[in-house]
Amino acid sequence: MRLGINLGYWGAGMDADNLAVAQEADRLGYDVCWAAEAYGSDAPTVLAWVAAQTERIDVGSAIMQIPARQPAMTAMTAATLDSLTKGRFRLGLGVSGPQVSEGWYGVKFDRPLARTREYVEIVRKAMTRERLTYEGEHWTLPLPGGPGKPIKLTVHPEREHIPLYIAAIGPKNLEQTGEIADGALLIFPAAEHLEATALTHIRAGREKAGLTMDGFDVCPTVPLAVGEDVGALADMFRPYTALYVGGMGSRKQNFYNQLAQRMGYEKEAAEIQDKYLAGDKTGAAAAVPHALIDSTTLLGSVERIADGMRAYAEAGVTTLTLAPAGFTLEERITALRTGSEALERAGLA
Repeated sequence: MRLGINLGYWGAGMDADNLAVAQEADRLGYDVCWAAEAYGSDAPTVLAWVAAQTERIDVGSAIMQIPARQPAMTAMTAATLDSLTKGRFRLGLGVSGPQVSEGWYGVKFDRPLARTREYVEIVRKAMTRERLTYEGEHWTLPLPGGPGKPIKLTVHPEREHIPLYIAAIGPKNLEQTGEIADGALLIFPAAEHLEATALTHIRAGREKAGLTMDGFDVCPTVPLAVGEDVGALADMFRPYTALYVGGMGSRKQNFYNQLAQRMGYEKEAAEIQDKYLAGDKTGAAAAVPHALIDSTTLLGSVERIADGMRAYAEAGVTTLTLAPAGFTLEERITALRTGSEALERAGLA
Protein backbone atom coordinates (compact mmCIF):
# COMPACT_ATOMS: atom_id res chain seq x y z
CA MET A 1 0.00 0.00 0.00
CA ARG A 2 1.32 3.41 -0.98
CA LEU A 3 0.99 6.65 1.01
CA GLY A 4 -0.11 10.07 -0.16
CA ILE A 5 -0.85 13.39 1.53
CA ASN A 6 -3.71 15.82 1.11
CA LEU A 7 -2.92 19.49 1.63
CA GLY A 8 -6.57 20.52 1.50
CA TYR A 9 -7.27 24.12 0.52
CA TRP A 10 -4.66 26.79 -0.05
CA GLY A 11 -4.92 30.35 1.27
CA ALA A 12 -5.96 29.52 4.85
CA GLY A 13 -2.84 31.05 6.37
CA MET A 14 -0.73 27.89 6.30
CA ASP A 15 0.65 28.09 2.77
CA ALA A 16 4.33 28.05 3.77
CA ASP A 17 3.63 25.16 6.14
CA ASN A 18 1.78 23.25 3.43
CA LEU A 19 4.74 23.57 1.09
CA ALA A 20 7.08 22.35 3.84
CA VAL A 21 4.78 19.37 4.46
CA ALA A 22 4.78 18.54 0.75
CA GLN A 23 8.57 18.77 0.59
CA GLU A 24 8.94 16.50 3.64
CA ALA A 25 6.53 13.99 2.09
CA ASP A 26 8.65 14.08 -1.05
CA ARG A 27 11.78 13.39 1.00
CA LEU A 28 10.09 10.54 2.90
CA GLY A 29 9.02 8.79 -0.30
CA TYR A 30 5.29 9.49 -0.24
CA ASP A 31 3.70 8.66 -3.58
CA VAL A 32 1.38 11.59 -4.29
CA CYS A 33 0.45 15.02 -2.97
CA TRP A 34 -3.18 16.09 -3.50
CA ALA A 35 -4.64 19.60 -3.33
CA ALA A 36 -8.30 20.57 -3.24
CA GLU A 37 -10.50 23.38 -4.51
CA ALA A 38 -13.99 24.59 -3.61
CA TYR A 39 -14.59 28.33 -3.95
CA GLY A 40 -11.22 29.71 -2.87
CA SER A 41 -7.85 28.51 -4.12
CA ASP A 42 -7.83 26.58 -7.37
CA ALA A 43 -6.05 23.23 -7.49
CA PRO A 44 -3.92 23.53 -10.68
CA THR A 45 -2.08 26.66 -9.52
CA VAL A 46 -1.26 25.09 -6.17
CA LEU A 47 -0.09 21.87 -7.82
CA ALA A 48 2.21 23.73 -10.19
CA TRP A 49 3.69 25.61 -7.22
CA VAL A 50 4.26 22.40 -5.25
CA ALA A 51 5.61 20.46 -8.22
CA ALA A 52 8.16 23.19 -8.97
CA GLN A 53 9.57 22.81 -5.45
CA THR A 54 9.59 19.02 -5.11
CA GLU A 55 11.52 16.36 -6.97
CA ARG A 56 9.70 13.03 -7.32
CA ILE A 57 6.31 13.06 -5.61
CA ASP A 58 3.27 13.04 -7.91
CA VAL A 59 0.83 15.94 -7.66
CA GLY A 60 -2.91 15.40 -8.01
CA SER A 61 -6.13 17.39 -8.01
CA ALA A 62 -8.57 16.25 -5.37
CA ILE A 63 -10.55 17.60 -6.98
CA MET A 64 -10.81 19.80 -10.08
CA GLN A 65 -14.50 20.64 -10.15
CA ILE A 66 -16.41 19.63 -13.26
CA PRO A 67 -18.81 22.63 -13.22
CA ALA A 68 -15.84 25.02 -13.04
CA ARG A 69 -14.32 24.19 -16.43
CA GLN A 70 -15.22 23.07 -19.89
CA PRO A 71 -13.78 19.57 -20.44
CA ALA A 72 -11.39 20.73 -23.17
CA MET A 73 -9.93 23.28 -20.74
CA THR A 74 -9.39 20.50 -18.22
CA ALA A 75 -7.56 18.48 -20.87
CA MET A 76 -5.36 21.51 -21.62
CA THR A 77 -4.56 21.97 -17.93
CA ALA A 78 -3.83 18.27 -17.43
CA ALA A 79 -1.57 18.16 -20.48
CA THR A 80 0.29 21.29 -19.35
CA LEU A 81 0.81 20.08 -15.79
CA ASP A 82 1.90 16.65 -16.95
CA SER A 83 4.41 18.22 -19.31
CA LEU A 84 5.77 20.66 -16.71
CA THR A 85 6.10 17.95 -14.06
CA LYS A 86 7.58 15.38 -16.48
CA GLY A 87 4.78 12.90 -15.89
CA ARG A 88 3.98 13.54 -12.23
CA PHE A 89 0.38 14.75 -12.58
CA ARG A 90 -2.82 12.89 -11.63
CA LEU A 91 -6.21 14.27 -12.66
CA GLY A 92 -8.89 14.02 -10.00
CA LEU A 93 -12.40 15.15 -10.98
CA GLY A 94 -15.68 15.63 -9.16
CA VAL A 95 -19.06 17.27 -9.63
CA SER A 96 -18.85 19.22 -6.34
CA GLY A 97 -22.30 19.74 -4.81
CA PRO A 98 -25.50 21.58 -5.63
CA GLN A 99 -24.73 24.63 -3.49
CA VAL A 100 -21.34 25.27 -5.06
CA SER A 101 -22.25 24.20 -8.59
CA GLU A 102 -25.33 26.40 -8.78
CA GLY A 103 -24.39 29.14 -6.31
CA TRP A 104 -20.78 29.73 -7.33
CA TYR A 105 -20.53 28.51 -10.92
CA GLY A 106 -24.10 29.00 -12.09
CA VAL A 107 -24.22 25.44 -13.43
CA LYS A 108 -27.32 23.35 -12.78
CA PHE A 109 -26.61 20.30 -10.63
CA ASP A 110 -28.63 17.96 -12.79
CA ARG A 111 -27.79 14.47 -14.03
CA PRO A 112 -24.30 14.50 -12.46
CA LEU A 113 -23.52 10.93 -13.53
CA ALA A 114 -24.26 11.56 -17.19
CA ARG A 115 -22.33 14.83 -17.11
CA THR A 116 -19.33 13.13 -15.52
CA ARG A 117 -19.32 10.35 -18.10
CA GLU A 118 -19.40 12.78 -21.03
CA TYR A 119 -16.80 15.00 -19.38
CA VAL A 120 -14.37 12.10 -18.94
CA GLU A 121 -14.93 10.94 -22.51
CA ILE A 122 -14.13 14.40 -23.88
CA VAL A 123 -11.04 14.84 -21.70
CA ARG A 124 -9.69 11.44 -22.70
CA LYS A 125 -10.37 12.09 -26.39
CA ALA A 126 -8.71 15.50 -26.29
CA MET A 127 -5.64 13.98 -24.63
CA THR A 128 -5.14 11.65 -27.61
CA ARG A 129 -4.47 14.76 -29.72
CA GLU A 130 -7.03 13.72 -32.29
CA ARG A 131 -9.26 16.45 -33.72
CA LEU A 132 -11.94 16.88 -31.11
CA THR A 133 -15.50 16.04 -32.06
CA TYR A 134 -18.20 14.90 -29.68
CA GLU A 135 -21.94 14.45 -29.74
CA GLY A 136 -23.56 14.06 -26.36
CA GLU A 137 -26.49 15.21 -24.32
CA HIS A 138 -24.52 17.86 -22.42
CA TRP A 139 -21.73 18.75 -24.87
CA THR A 140 -21.55 18.90 -28.66
CA LEU A 141 -18.22 19.75 -30.25
CA PRO A 142 -17.99 21.65 -32.49
CA LEU A 143 -21.26 23.50 -31.98
CA PRO A 144 -23.50 22.81 -34.97
CA GLY A 145 -24.34 25.49 -37.48
CA GLY A 146 -21.52 27.86 -36.55
CA PRO A 147 -17.92 28.66 -37.38
CA GLY A 148 -16.44 26.11 -34.99
CA LYS A 149 -14.25 23.37 -36.41
CA PRO A 150 -12.60 20.28 -34.95
CA ILE A 151 -9.36 21.29 -33.25
CA LYS A 152 -6.65 19.15 -31.73
CA LEU A 153 -4.53 19.75 -28.64
CA THR A 154 -1.26 21.43 -29.57
CA VAL A 155 0.58 20.58 -26.34
CA HIS A 156 2.36 17.24 -26.19
CA PRO A 157 1.75 15.88 -22.68
CA GLU A 158 4.37 13.66 -21.11
CA ARG A 159 1.82 10.79 -21.28
CA GLU A 160 -1.22 10.34 -23.47
CA HIS A 161 -2.98 8.49 -20.66
CA ILE A 162 -2.83 10.57 -17.48
CA PRO A 163 -4.22 8.70 -14.43
CA LEU A 164 -7.81 9.87 -13.97
CA TYR A 165 -9.60 9.67 -10.62
CA ILE A 166 -13.16 10.52 -9.66
CA ALA A 167 -14.35 11.60 -6.23
CA ALA A 168 -17.28 9.32 -5.50
CA ILE A 169 -19.53 8.64 -2.52
CA GLY A 170 -22.89 7.30 -3.69
CA PRO A 171 -23.35 3.74 -4.99
CA LYS A 172 -24.18 4.75 -8.58
CA ASN A 173 -21.29 7.18 -8.78
CA LEU A 174 -18.93 4.57 -7.35
CA GLU A 175 -20.06 2.03 -9.92
CA GLN A 176 -19.57 4.47 -12.78
CA THR A 177 -16.16 5.42 -11.39
CA GLY A 178 -15.12 1.79 -11.50
CA GLU A 179 -16.27 1.65 -15.10
CA ILE A 180 -14.66 4.81 -16.52
CA ALA A 181 -11.80 5.88 -14.22
CA ASP A 182 -8.37 4.69 -13.09
CA GLY A 183 -9.00 5.35 -9.43
CA ALA A 184 -11.53 6.49 -6.83
CA LEU A 185 -11.04 9.32 -4.35
CA LEU A 186 -12.93 8.39 -1.18
CA ILE A 187 -13.75 10.30 2.00
CA PHE A 188 -14.76 9.12 5.49
CA PRO A 189 -13.57 5.57 4.81
CA ALA A 190 -14.08 3.00 7.56
CA ALA A 191 -12.08 -0.16 6.87
CA GLU A 192 -14.79 -2.43 8.23
CA HIS A 193 -17.42 -0.84 5.98
CA LEU A 194 -15.30 -0.24 2.87
CA GLU A 195 -16.47 -3.33 1.01
CA ALA A 196 -20.17 -2.57 1.49
CA THR A 197 -20.01 1.20 1.08
CA ALA A 198 -17.54 1.43 -1.82
CA LEU A 199 -15.70 -1.58 -3.19
CA THR A 200 -18.70 -3.72 -4.10
CA HIS A 201 -19.99 -0.86 -6.28
CA ILE A 202 -16.59 -0.10 -7.81
CA ARG A 203 -16.11 -3.78 -8.60
CA ALA A 204 -19.50 -3.91 -10.31
CA GLY A 205 -18.43 -1.05 -12.56
CA ARG A 206 -15.15 -2.73 -13.39
CA GLU A 207 -16.99 -5.91 -14.31
CA LYS A 208 -19.41 -3.94 -16.48
CA ALA A 209 -16.41 -2.62 -18.43
CA GLY A 210 -14.84 -6.07 -18.65
CA LEU A 211 -12.10 -5.12 -16.19
CA THR A 212 -10.78 -6.40 -12.88
CA MET A 213 -9.60 -4.40 -9.86
CA ASP A 214 -5.99 -4.90 -11.00
CA GLY A 215 -4.43 -1.49 -11.51
CA PHE A 216 -7.40 0.40 -10.08
CA ASP A 217 -6.32 2.81 -7.34
CA VAL A 218 -8.57 2.85 -4.24
CA CYS A 219 -7.49 6.12 -2.67
CA PRO A 220 -9.25 7.33 0.49
CA THR A 221 -8.23 10.40 2.47
CA VAL A 222 -7.75 9.75 6.19
CA PRO A 223 -6.92 12.38 8.85
CA LEU A 224 -3.88 11.45 10.95
CA ALA A 225 -3.08 12.62 14.48
CA VAL A 226 -0.38 11.32 16.82
CA GLY A 227 -0.59 11.07 20.62
CA GLU A 228 -1.53 8.91 23.54
CA ASP A 229 -5.01 10.29 24.33
CA VAL A 230 -7.13 8.88 21.50
CA GLY A 231 -10.31 10.50 22.85
CA ALA A 232 -8.74 13.96 22.82
CA LEU A 233 -7.34 13.39 19.35
CA ALA A 234 -10.77 12.31 18.10
CA ASP A 235 -12.31 15.47 19.55
CA MET A 236 -10.09 17.50 17.20
CA PHE A 237 -12.10 16.15 14.28
CA ARG A 238 -15.60 16.64 15.70
CA PRO A 239 -16.16 20.02 13.98
CA TYR A 240 -14.82 18.64 10.69
CA THR A 241 -17.09 15.58 10.78
CA ALA A 242 -20.09 17.64 11.89
CA LEU A 243 -19.55 20.10 9.04
CA TYR A 244 -19.68 17.36 6.42
CA VAL A 245 -22.34 15.12 7.94
CA GLY A 246 -24.48 18.00 9.13
CA GLY A 247 -23.95 20.97 6.88
CA MET A 248 -22.31 20.02 3.58
CA GLY A 249 -25.37 20.16 1.37
CA SER A 250 -29.08 20.51 1.97
CA ARG A 251 -31.25 18.38 4.24
CA LYS A 252 -32.41 16.36 1.24
CA GLN A 253 -29.08 16.17 -0.58
CA ASN A 254 -26.09 15.61 1.70
CA PHE A 255 -23.91 12.80 0.35
CA TYR A 256 -21.82 12.59 3.53
CA ASN A 257 -24.88 12.27 5.74
CA GLN A 258 -26.11 9.45 3.54
CA LEU A 259 -22.73 7.74 3.80
CA ALA A 260 -22.84 7.92 7.61
CA GLN A 261 -26.27 6.33 7.47
CA ARG A 262 -24.97 3.50 5.30
CA MET A 263 -22.31 2.85 7.93
CA GLY A 264 -25.02 2.32 10.53
CA TYR A 265 -25.32 5.80 12.03
CA GLU A 266 -28.85 6.64 10.86
CA LYS A 267 -30.06 8.16 14.14
CA GLU A 268 -26.81 9.97 14.85
CA ALA A 269 -26.57 11.39 11.31
CA ALA A 270 -30.08 12.81 11.63
CA GLU A 271 -29.28 14.41 14.99
CA ILE A 272 -26.03 15.93 13.70
CA GLN A 273 -27.83 17.38 10.69
CA ASP A 274 -30.76 18.73 12.72
CA LYS A 275 -28.45 20.56 15.10
CA TYR A 276 -26.08 21.83 12.43
CA LEU A 277 -28.83 23.23 10.21
CA ALA A 278 -30.45 24.85 13.26
CA GLY A 279 -27.20 26.75 13.85
CA ASP A 280 -26.04 24.66 16.81
CA LYS A 281 -22.61 23.72 15.47
CA THR A 282 -21.27 22.95 18.94
CA GLY A 283 -24.16 20.58 19.62
CA ALA A 284 -23.70 18.96 16.22
CA ALA A 285 -20.02 18.32 16.94
CA ALA A 286 -20.86 16.86 20.34
CA ALA A 287 -23.38 14.51 18.70
CA VAL A 288 -20.75 12.91 16.43
CA PRO A 289 -20.10 9.39 17.79
CA HIS A 290 -16.53 8.68 18.82
CA ALA A 291 -16.71 5.40 16.92
CA LEU A 292 -17.47 7.21 13.66
CA ILE A 293 -14.43 9.45 14.04
CA ASP A 294 -12.14 6.67 15.23
CA SER A 295 -13.07 4.36 12.34
CA THR A 296 -12.48 7.02 9.67
CA THR A 297 -9.19 8.43 10.99
CA LEU A 298 -5.79 7.19 12.14
CA LEU A 299 -5.25 8.24 15.75
CA GLY A 300 -2.86 7.42 18.56
CA SER A 301 0.55 5.82 18.84
CA VAL A 302 2.62 4.58 15.93
CA GLU A 303 1.59 1.01 16.80
CA ARG A 304 -2.11 1.87 16.78
CA ILE A 305 -1.74 3.74 13.49
CA ALA A 306 0.11 0.75 12.00
CA ASP A 307 -2.79 -1.49 13.02
CA GLY A 308 -5.19 0.89 11.29
CA MET A 309 -3.08 0.87 8.15
CA ARG A 310 -3.12 -2.93 8.06
CA ALA A 311 -6.89 -2.85 8.29
CA TYR A 312 -7.12 -0.44 5.35
CA ALA A 313 -4.74 -2.53 3.26
CA GLU A 314 -6.67 -5.72 4.02
CA ALA A 315 -9.90 -3.92 3.11
CA GLY A 316 -8.55 -3.14 -0.37
CA VAL A 317 -6.99 0.33 -0.14
CA THR A 318 -4.06 0.75 -2.54
CA THR A 319 -3.08 4.39 -1.84
CA LEU A 320 -3.81 5.75 1.64
CA THR A 321 -3.88 9.53 1.55
CA LEU A 322 -3.05 11.07 4.91
CA ALA A 323 -4.12 14.50 6.10
CA PRO A 324 -1.57 15.09 8.90
CA ALA A 325 -3.13 17.16 11.66
CA GLY A 326 -1.44 19.49 14.12
CA PHE A 327 -1.56 23.02 15.47
CA THR A 328 2.02 23.74 14.37
CA LEU A 329 4.19 22.81 11.41
CA GLU A 330 6.34 20.69 13.74
CA GLU A 331 3.30 18.66 14.80
CA ARG A 332 2.23 18.10 11.19
CA ILE A 333 5.74 17.04 10.18
CA THR A 334 5.86 14.67 13.14
CA ALA A 335 2.54 13.16 12.04
CA LEU A 336 3.87 12.78 8.51
CA ARG A 337 6.98 10.99 9.72
CA THR A 338 4.90 8.81 12.03
CA GLY A 339 2.77 7.79 9.05
CA SER A 340 5.86 6.68 7.16
CA GLU A 341 7.15 4.78 10.21
CA ALA A 342 3.76 3.15 10.78
CA LEU A 343 3.65 1.89 7.20
CA GLU A 344 6.99 0.15 7.74
CA ARG A 345 5.90 -1.31 11.10
CA ALA A 346 2.76 -2.61 9.44
CA GLY A 347 4.91 -4.43 6.89
CA LEU A 348 3.30 -2.53 4.03
CA ALA A 349 6.17 -0.37 2.78
